[in-house]
Amino acid sequence: MSTRGYGGSTVVSGGTGELVVMWVGFPLLGAGLGIALTAASGWLADLPWVPWQRWFELLARLPAERAYPGGAGVTALAGLVFAYLGVRERLTVTVGRGEVRLHRDGHGRDIARAAVAGVFLDGKALVLLDADGGELARERSDLDHGKLRSAFTGQGWPWRERDPHEAAYRRWVEGLPGLPVGAEAVLRARQRALDSGRGGEARELRGELARLGVVVRDEQKRQHWRLVPRHAGGDGEGRGDAR
Repeated sequence: MSTRGYGGSTVVSGGTGELVVMWVGFPLLGAGLGIALTAASGWLADLPWVPWQRWFELLARLPAERAYPGGAGVTALAGLVFAYLGVRERLTVTVGRGEVRLHRDGHGRDIARAAVAGVFLDGKALVLLDADGGELARERSDLDHGKLRSAFTGQGWPWRERDPHEAAYRRWVEGLPGLPVGAEAVLRARQRALDSGRGGEARELRGELARLGVVVRDEQKRQHWRLVPRHAGGDGEGRGDAR
């Protein structure tokens, strides 16, 4: 985990050490696991409940000089795949006086300081709020909380130690009143996405809810919601979806 200055900005990222762990550690760990599995392949091939039995049967039949490189190579390759996915998911936060850049998976997003009324951490998520209480960004990461706090406060951003709207959240239970028209259907779809592990779809549906004036946070696949204050008491409040 690193923090560094760059052109008057402060950059918080996982640092070089994290990249070394991913690109070197994951493949080495995979290779070691492959060697162990190859050594136990004869025993594993006899267990009917073990997956990939044909692979273990093949390893058990091969001579050791071919079985061990093959077993280690496949799992090392799996380690490289995990490293690639991990690198894509790394978040880099570049905080300047006038804007912050949130960079992940080859894409950067800039948010102007003038649009931000509060910055805080919600568990592992970095959250930026606008003046109306809506979320400008919610990005999960393993970045050091203290370094994120120092980066934002050092650049004069309005850091909050907790969510100022925390008391406004309600757990979503299907059919309860209070949601704008259309939000109930989106929450149902999003719950299905959460339950089946479709994180990308859940993020997209979070955006749909934001357009309806609903902020959502998750606690162990349970959705909690609140209305953006400018929508509270509006024409859509209290009307559920037509069934």
